[in-house]
Amino acid sequence: MPSASGGAADFIARTFANHIPRTLPGATVVVDNRSGAAGILGTLATKSAAADGYTFMLTSNSTHAANVSLYRHLRYDPLKDFVQIGMFGRFSSVLLVRANAPFRSLPELVAAARSQPGKLNYGYYSSSSQVPAELLRVLAKLDFQGASYKSVTQILTDLMGGQLDFVFIDTLSAAPALQNDRLRPIAVSSPQPLPTLAQVPAAQTVVPGLEVQGWFGLAAPAGTPAVAVEGMGRALQQAMADSAVQQAFSARGFENQWRSGPDLQRFIQDDIRRWAKWVDMAGIERL
Repeated sequence: MPSASGGAADFIARTFANHIPRTLPGATVVVDNRSGAAGILGTLATKSAAADGYTFMLTSNSTHAANVSLYRHLRYDPLKDFVQIGMFGRFSSVLLVRANAPFRSLPELVAAARSQPGKLNYGYYSSSSQVPAELLRVLAKLDFQGASYKSVTQILTDLMGGQLDFVFIDTLSAAPALQNDRLRPIAVSSPQPLPTLAQVPAAQTVVPGLEVQGWFGLAAPAGTPAVAVEGMGRALQQAMADSAVQQAFSARGFENQWRSGPDLQRFIQDDIRRWAKWVDMAGIERL
């Protein structure tokens, strides 16, 4: 798990891990969180692991697409260093503010940022939280500041505490946070409103072009035996067909979308180009 516990990726990974023994009787699954550097540390740990069919990683648009454009010297190749098992599905980000914030909608947030250049700030911990915010800044011609965080939990704590003015958070992480009535969703980065947030408008209706979606998949180190790849692929496909898993994912705004390993490989090739375009539009400088 190339991210900290408590976030969206961790939820997906642990839900799947709990399902694995049903399709692979006797299997013992350990979820090893290796967070840091936008998922790079955990991804490198997987790349260097023995390709024996016992190590797999949860991949995402951050680790296997956006990082190609965000980092100058990425020490892994998303396509060559891993064999893709399959895709879980896709998700969007939701723009959150405090429930008592002076702005209660995206137009009001834009107006506030315009009237106070350089005063507002946001937090981010992944490409799905940084890129939408930077697209908002560039497309709406605003001036505000971003701060990097290690986990979504820290971001939400500072947002509720008033240290941050707004954040873009993936829908899976936002779902439990919205239950405490201390946060307000004011836009989503999907092309249209989400079933779980039907009253929250798509950001692109206010800021045309502000549309970003992420995804989660499963991969193994390159060279992993085909029998292990195929077996885990079947386990993943069966998990995604399980009604309990589907309900758990959809309740958090996650769009179940199974893709086979080869199909995911082709999808990643296209997604690398998509994120390169978004990063370029957002004007984010490579690290």
